[in-house]
Amino acid sequence: MCTYVNKGNEGFKSAVKGTYIDKTGMIAIINQTLDTERRFTCVTRSRRFGKSMAADMLCAYYDKSCDSRALFEGLSISEPDKEINGIFEDKQYEKHLNKYPVISLDITDFTTKYDEEPAIVSHIQEAIIEDLITTYPDLTRKEGDDLMDVLVRLVSATGEKFIMIIDEWDAICREFEQSAAIVDDYVNMLRRLFKGGNSKKVFAGVYMTGILPIKKYYTQSALNNFREYSVIKPGKLASFFGFLPNEVECLAKRNSFSVEELKEWYDGYRIGDEPSIFNPYSVIEAIEGGMCSSYWSTTGTYDSVVTYINRNFDGLKDDIIKMLAGGRCGVNTTKFQNDLSIINSKDDVLTVLIHLGYLSFDSDKSECYIPNKEVRIEMTNAVEATDWKRLNETLAASEKLLAYTLEGNEDAVAKGIELAHDENTSILSYNDENSLACVLSIAYYFAKNDYVWHRELPTGKGFADIVLIPRKNINSPALVIELKYDKDADTAIRQIHSRNYMGKVSEYAGEVLLVGINYDKNGINGKKHTCKIEKIIL
Repeated sequence: MCTYVNKGNEGFKSAVKGTYIDKTGMIAIINQTLDTERRFTCVTRSRRFGKSMAADMLCAYYDKSCDSRALFEGLSISEPDKEINGIFEDKQYEKHLNKYPVISLDITDFTTKYDEEPAIVSHIQEAIIEDLITTYPDLTRKEGDDLMDVLVRLVSATGEKFIMIIDEWDAICREFEQSAAIVDDYVNMLRRLFKGGNSKKVFAGVYMTGILPIKKYYTQSALNNFREYSVIKPGKLASFFGFLPNEVECLAKRNSFSVEELKEWYDGYRIGDEPSIFNPYSVIEAIEGGMCSSYWSTTGTYDSVVTYINRNFDGLKDDIIKMLAGGRCGVNTTKFQNDLSIINSKDDVLTVLIHLGYLSFDSDKSECYIPNKEVRIEMTNAVEATDWKRLNETLAASEKLLAYTLEGNEDAVAKGIELAHDENTSILSYNDENSLACVLSIAYYFAKNDYVWHRELPTGKGFADIVLIPRKNINSPALVIELKYDKDADTAIRQIHSRNYMGKVSEYAGEVLLVGINYDKNGINGKKHTCKIEKIIL
């Protein structure tokens, strides 16, 4: 068994021995492309969202050097009369199972070994050729042959086309982003392999996966014969980009784990038509570790996030603030050239963060947002590492504001809201009820750690209603917060009673704090914000 050619099924064998969620249905979709005009596929998603596992699965299924029937037995791809994407897959399953010579690469094997070495592309080709010569002893190499020359000669001799699988295809583009010559050499190698006159003669199918879609040159992809699936445009592969709610529910039930807690920490990604996708890596880590925590974020670094958001293109800072407060921001994802060395606008930064998994993307509304608690913690860490001093002071003050509220310190709460209001008025117009509600979300940002938020913005001037319910095992009172505009805090408290806002916490039994906050643009003696806090027991 070689390193890159016909390397067998050990990777997938390890996966199915552990906690495995059946995603073999994706094989059926790839099978439909083999030996067709659509044989070139690129699927990109965030780190730790199953890229390598999918590559190992495809390698185990197609590789003729091993027998993987037992590995796939009982999984969806092997079920009799199983219809996937319009085809009864039991027939296709047998047709392609372990029938091809396979070349399987993880490009990070080379970026880590040949860091900053200009000849890295040559090393990749030579490594594969060495494996091919080992696998096919009768193969001869002529002077000046590159990898494609060797493959053409080999396929002509054997009559067998290859399946090629490339994991972390974009690692060179990411790691060598400042070395345009190396990136161009790499892309040209891929073009030589997959877009030349002999490509269809050599390959029955090609599958590439990574984080970034294929780099654009001007308005076209350098490999525009590839059908691309990404977190922004997942097409019919959306359900394979992470764990679905029913899959997480089964895992949680099997392991006596809280579905609600998993949802709070790891749900929130919208991928195409799938409105609810969980981070698969973090779900598995939480269940196997027995507790929810920040698992996905610890597998990488937020340094890159800091680098991007520190550029502070016009409006970027306000958008980050708004999303930290639970809001959404519009984004144009079409301008990004899929090149980390070319970041020209706020939209480019937000698009990169979507691909990296720090933001989720709603394609129907062209909006992005922070999906869950795990990512919110990581984004907060990233912001704290920037030079956004005033925002960092606001976030730090949020913890104190919650403490003052729970203590019933009305003057301190009013001052805290005023500080947040003054620091963040560029999000929306200052004298606007929506702006007040958004500012309140920022001011009480720290409370998101311990509370479930329910926010409403009823029509009519002067009020926004926010209800905070403590999470399980949090021994704190619920909060019902009402904002008024150019009235007074007592009026806000009376409205909470008259409109029975406490009904929103009817399922919560215990102490509730009613918090009325008023903003008076012409406040007496400059005191524009006032607060009234009332304690009740349900």
